[in-house]
Amino acid sequence: MTDTRHAVVITGVGLVTSLGDGRQAHSDQLTGGSPLVKRTDSERFAPYTVHPLPDIDWSEQIPRRGDQRQMENWQRLGVYSAGLALDDAGLKDDLEACASMDMIVAAGGGERDISVDTLIIEESRKRNDREQLLNEKLTTELRPTLFLAQLSNLLAGNISIVHKVTGSSRTLMGEEGAGISAIETAHARIAAGQSTHCLVGGAFIAERFDMLMVMEAVQGLGKNPDAPFWNSDGQANGMNLGTAGAFLVLESLEHAQARSAHIYARLDAVLADRGQRADGGMERRLENLADGTGASATDADTIVFSGASGLPDLSARERAFLETRFPTAPLRTIGALFGHSLEAQFPTAMALACLALDAGTPVTPFAIGETVAQEAANSAIVTTVGHVRGEGIARLTRMP
Repeated sequence: MTDTRHAVVITGVGLVTSLGDGRQAHSDQLTGGSPLVKRTDSERFAPYTVHPLPDIDWSEQIPRRGDQRQMENWQRLGVYSAGLALDDAGLKDDLEACASMDMIVAAGGGERDISVDTLIIEESRKRNDREQLLNEKLTTELRPTLFLAQLSNLLAGNISIVHKVTGSSRTLMGEEGAGISAIETAHARIAAGQSTHCLVGGAFIAERFDMLMVMEAVQGLGKNPDAPFWNSDGQANGMNLGTAGAFLVLESLEHAQARSAHIYARLDAVLADRGQRADGGMERRLENLADGTGASATDADTIVFSGASGLPDLSARERAFLETRFPTAPLRTIGALFGHSLEAQFPTAMALACLALDAGTPVTPFAIGETVAQEAANSAIVTTVGHVRGEGIARLTRMP
């Protein structure tokens, strides 16, 4: 039996970050040639800095107030950016296409009830029977709907309800690795002919005390709002969490051409892996991923989008690998401009790569010290190294 592989292309980009709302807001700034100004908040969560949610009219993509009310911001952002991607691909009002569209979502846990968490912590300082205390508070203080709001697969469910995307649905968990694996799975299914079109992506809200606490528990957060992402010695200055919603519409080339869709880029390959990082383990895995995706940079028209988290030593190792493997390619560190968005980090970098390839003009540097591109990129390499585990690399090519 002949093994027929299908080319995979990206036809829709839905992107929301602290920099703005929508594809055009990002494309205009990233390729405008002017110095980029990041948008951060270093006061509400001091001493930590976050890249906040921009002003959004949720009703543009979630018209029913009832739907908006039963979601938290994480879900609203995901549903909103998914709608942007469907709109951009020209599929939003195509009920038949949405009914047969597959969906793969990278998700974390829902937002917590901070007041109840605080109450439990305060009470536990006064009592030794903490197991009983926990059971008491969970049964008397939590509102029942909070359990539904925390379900990770509810984001996919709300996208199905609001946008009528009712093909197969998959939700992946696992922080940065979930975002990488979501796109890897969508690409593999389309390439193998198991799917013709797929909505894939994730969302993350940085303005959450619980997530800041989790990241600071591993001593990962930056505490100096004036520090650049990279020091002069190539080490990063810590994570600054970033709000992002990023969804893409992936299609087989045949499916996209049949409906005369605009194609941002061809997704040639995407691979994910995880394992031990000590003794050069991470670098060996990254080499294998780069080899497996055919990622190389021997020409000046390749650009690298790095999803480096900002953890000092880990990000320094990632940057050293990129500079060795892709010595001639301009590097764009998305965390410097957008912050680190965990599940949404890899989809966000993918969306930015699509916009860069489609624009046909050089991309403005994101961080101090990044090389100014002399020409437009015709190919892009996207990388993300999870702050604890998980690595991924993708290769994209501009369509003629």
